Amino acid sequence: MRIALALCFALTCLPLAAQDDKDLRDIVQKYLDARERRDAKAVGALFTADADQLVSSGEWRRGRDAVVNGTLASSDSNAGRRTIVVESTRFVTRDTAVVDGRYELGERKMWTTFVMTRTPAGWKIAAIRNMLPSAPAAGAQKK
Repeated sequence: MRIALALCFALTCLPLAAQDDKDLRDIVQKYLDARERRDAKAVGALFTADADQLVSSGEWRRGRDAVVNGTLASSDSNAGRRTIVVESTRFVTRDTAVVDGRYELGERKMWTTFVMTRTPAGWKIAAIRNMLPSAPAAGAQKK
């Protein structure tokens, strides 16, 4: 019994950073693949019902339907191959993660952040933030 309790305690106290991020990276790839196919159903299946997306143009899509419609419209109007290279993942909790990556569409070089949440159906995208990096402001501290 003591061994079972110790094992249970150890498993619940593992550092969040030790969690495997493969599932998170897979969701990002599924997102890109579904966009490429213009598959509304597949795109929608990746998001939570209350998902939102703030894109580099400043448009803020709120709710899964708005995210799916905006995503597909953007894919139609901005043809080209999209790539996201995941640079980092961070588990905020066991069921919430932040995924950051370099997002490229042709010559456009952007940054994207996904907020993902674990649901009974698996990981889902709760939010996406895309941005066009700019030069640091005068006097800004460098890392």
